Amino acid sequence: MIFYYVKVALHNAARSKVVTGLMVLAIAVGIGACMATLTVMRLLSGDPLPGKSARIFYPQVDVNPASRGREPYDVLDYRTAHDLWSSSQADRQTMVVSSPVKVRSDLAGTVPLMVSSTSTTADFFPMFEVPIQYGRAWTQEDDGRRSRVVVISDRLNRQLFGGRDSVGQTLTVKDAKLQVIGVLKPWRPAPLFYKIRGGRFSGGKTSGFYGAADDVLLPMSASLEINEGDFQPFTCWAAPERTGVLQGSPCVAVGVWVELGSREKVANYRRYLANYASEQKRLGRIAHDQNTRMPSLMEWLDFNRVVPSDVKVQAVLSFAFLIICLANVVGLLLAKFMRHGGEIGLRRALGASRTAVFTQCLVEAGVIGIIGGVAGLLLTLFALWAIRIQPVAYADLIRLDVTMFIATFVLSLVSSLLAGALPAYRASSIQPVAQLKLL
Repeated sequence: MIFYYVKVALHNAARSKVVTGLMVLAIAVGIGACMATLTVMRLLSGDPLPGKSARIFYPQVDVNPASRGREPYDVLDYRTAHDLWSSSQADRQTMVVSSPVKVRSDLAGTVPLMVSSTSTTADFFPMFEVPIQYGRAWTQEDDGRRSRVVVISDRLNRQLFGGRDSVGQTLTVKDAKLQVIGVLKPWRPAPLFYKIRGGRFSGGKTSGFYGAADDVLLPMSASLEINEGDFQPFTCWAAPERTGVLQGSPCVAVGVWVELGSREKVANYRRYLANYASEQKRLGRIAHDQNTRMPSLMEWLDFNRVVPSDVKVQAVLSFAFLIICLANVVGLLLAKFMRHGGEIGLRRALGASRTAVFTQCLVEAGVIGIIGGVAGLLLTLFALWAIRIQPVAYADLIRLDVTMFIATFVLSLVSSLLAGALPAYRASSIQPVAQLKLL
């Protein structure tokens, strides 16, 4: 029976080409606007470590000795960060600090480049599931030996070494010679969660949330020697004796991430963090030992409002626009069904039930929704293309994946059925006798 209903629906759609076209256009425009903004929202609010983010946490301690007990800084001073890292209280722990560096290779014809770098520790790679293309990441033993080694991005490898296996090559960072021991696969977590600080990107504007990952990854121990004087502090509570120096500085610049594999370990680490803060208060280093935090990865992203506010506003407006489009579809369907009231009355007189008429009308609305979904998909692809050519950091990440592709047709079908429910009910309520008199 359903195939018969679909056949009738296509016949009726062809009989009223103008009205059908208007309904398809209304659904297509509404669906296109919604799916484009939803695709962007899904990207920007997605989980950068699917299946693992619930185990990743970001400890915070109010390290300012003159603090008034407000929200702690988003990063730590080097001493506190090193204390937390060296305590080995978590399954994995890593320190992270970013800074620009000048690099060049020893190959003939290469020129120095200014690139972004991250100074970190060995657990950074397994904790954040960083993919390696050539070679390996450094080990905890390399951290302890202050090994002059470096892992570079696929992009920098292509720029300096033509994309080939460059393990064993020498990279000059500032004036220091480092051996390349690893090359990353193309890696670009969205957002760059490990660099987000206080509602902004640690390397600059919030647009960097969705930029490219760093080109150079350095062991923290070696970087403290190589980049001394070049680290950019997040903020300071006193004038440092030497600018750009982490060790002994009254400035915060270092983030600490920990991985905890169970609720019991999370609770134990929270107790450790509180005890550490109490101890530091007794030593006179901090003023508010109760002012500690340990958000999970996704909580940290939410706290920092990683999704741009204009994208959220656009998503709300697109749904409002879809509702307006559906309101127009309701009116057009109602007019169309009522115009064929005589035919519906005749079917009822010949024995068709109200349920059969209601189903027929609903199927007709669904067919129009499917056609509108196809047109809406094309408009969505066009809208996403328009976003990709915009000067925003996340533009090249915008893609319509399989999930959103399916969601386009699901949303168009559900929307058309909801829009068709009232007109179908009105049509199925037509009294046969009254309509037959008009034939």
